Amino acid sequence: MADDARELTEEDFASAIPARLRRRLAKGRFEGGRDVAALRHFVRLTQVQFAQAMGISVHTLRNWEQDRRRPEGPALALLRIAARHPRILRENLEHVA
Repeated sequence: MADDARELTEEDFASAIPARLRRRLAKGRFEGGRDVAALRHFVRLTQVQFAQAMGISVHTLRNWEQDRRRPEGPALALLRIAARHPRILRENLEHVA
């Protein structure tokens, strides 16, 4: 058996979220701003990068993360997709920037 696994870094641990939380987010059940922030940290993007990848303003993202607003409709669908396939956000950012 080949040992191709790389060693986990502090950054890996810092961005990790529990599997139960990720499953809930993948179902679109964002219970508050902490969930949006956890997803953003999981994909290792700044607020500016995450907002660009989602096609929203940084102001909107901050409102979500600070519980002043809740994502709805298409934004919630995009967050659900991002939770299921986090690489999509990073790939989308490459095409936006």
